[in-house]
Amino acid sequence: MRCPKCNADNDQVVDTRANQEGSVIRRRRRCITCGFRYTTYERFERHLPRVVKRDGRTEAFDREKLARGLTIACQKRPIPGNAIDRLIDDVMDDVEALNAAEVASAKIGTLVMERLRALDPVAYVRFASVYSAFDELSQFIDLIRAITPASAPKRKPRRA
Repeated sequence: MRCPKCNADNDQVVDTRANQEGSVIRRRRRCITCGFRYTTYERFERHLPRVVKRDGRTEAFDREKLARGLTIACQKRPIPGNAIDRLIDDVMDDVEALNAAEVASAKIGTLVMERLRALDPVAYVRFASVYSAFDELSQFIDLIRAITPASAPKRKPRRA
C-alpha cells in the first residue's frame, strides 16, 4: 500500500480485524517513512455478471450504486446499518448464483424489492417508486394497497 500522506510504499500493519460476517478485513497501517496511520479495507472480489440497463446499455455491477439507492430509501427509518449491507450481500449472492454473463437490471431490482419489502414497507415503497419511475399518485396507492393486509384496522383521522 502507498501512504496517502507521503506516497511511500513501505508500511507496517498495526492491527487486523474481520467484520462479523468475515467478508471484510480492516487493517490499520503505519507508514514507516513518515509515521502516518491510516486504515484500509479488503473485500474479496466477486465475479458478477454485467448489468443490462433498460435502454440496452451494459455496465459492471456496482455495489456502491446499489448501496446509495438503498441508503436513500431507508433514510430516517429504524433500520440497522448492517441490515442494508446484508441485503446487498444477499442480492449479490443471488445474482452470482444465476451463472449468467449478463443480468437485466429489472431482475436485480426485483431481488432488492423482495428483500426490502420484508425489511421495511416504507423503504420498500420509496425504493419501488424510484425504481419503477412512478409518475402518478395512483401508482403509489396501488402499491400501498398491494402490501397492506386486508385485515389492517382503519386509522381514524387526526383532529386538528
